[in-house]
Amino acid sequence: MTPTAQLPAPAPASRPDLARRVLRALAVVACLPYISLKLAWIAGSEIGIPAGSVLLDHRTLLIVANAVSVVMDTAVVVLALLLTQPWGLRVRAWLLAFPLWAATGLLSPIMVGFPAQLVVSLLTGPERTGSREPFLDEWVFGVVYGGFIVQGLALGTLFVLYARERWAHVWRGASVELPDRLCGTGTRVAAVVASLLALVPAAVHLMWGLGSTRGLSAAQIARRTDDFYVLEWVRALFVAVAVAGVLMLVLRRARSLSVRTPLGLAWLGTGAVGCWGAYMTLVTLMPETDPADPFTGLARLTYAGEMITGFLLAGCLAVFLRRRSASA
Repeated sequence: MTPTAQLPAPAPASRPDLARRVLRALAVVACLPYISLKLAWIAGSEIGIPAGSVLLDHRTLLIVANAVSVVMDTAVVVLALLLTQPWGLRVRAWLLAFPLWAATGLLSPIMVGFPAQLVVSLLTGPERTGSREPFLDEWVFGVVYGGFIVQGLALGTLFVLYARERWAHVWRGASVELPDRLCGTGTRVAAVVASLLALVPAAVHLMWGLGSTRGLSAAQIARRTDDFYVLEWVRALFVAVAVAGVLMLVLRRARSLSVRTPLGLAWLGTGAVGCWGAYMTLVTLMPETDPADPFTGLARLTYAGEMITGFLLAGCLAVFLRRRSASA
């Protein structure tokens, strides 16, 4: 048996084509409103923050959180440049995969959830949430989430074009053509266990989406709107996508499909579950901005469970990608 030679990375053109330059510009421009707002808030501006908002009561926490947000959105600019420059094809795969996986995971639920919220609001009309002061002005959400959607579309398209040049061999062909022993027993067991554990946070999100108040604080119960229910259903949906995608890859249960279908589902789902679970877990560990609105034990366990199972499933995906790349 002769060893398989490592395929060299394709030689990139000296300059990206027009489509990639346009997509790169869109991704960068879409970051500007969010970054500008965050920098303004760090500098002391109250634009978009209504009087009485809890954000104004915790100045230091506001500065730290917004500084982290600026760094994260600036990473989108770096990724857009990396995916369209000749040197980008020489970046090590492991160094590129994690930030792209995280960006996909953080942006995908927004790209699904925010339009769904708009559709529901058009069908049901606007809702009021009692006497609590609003967190932010309504226009902020439109500007910020609209920018996130443009970022996701532009960066996602750039990533697909980049991956098609560098890693097309990973998703080429049908699932039935995958080697029988591509993923070992340990990987298959880990995927099944993680999938079973993921049912717990998924069940909690479904419970909240159906109207249950168990595990919600009194303040959270009082301000529930259609937006809340939409997000709970979206989060449960992404758990299902993550589990389905990884199991189809690792257990080879979708033999009639092309490899790219379960691979895409696993990439999107694990990123959304793991990264949003990690984000919400971090939020629950931050100092309480409102003593009357604490996170309950069930909520903390749910978000931590999402983070853990999302990263476990992502680990199974990483094993598949490494072995598939080596065997292609």
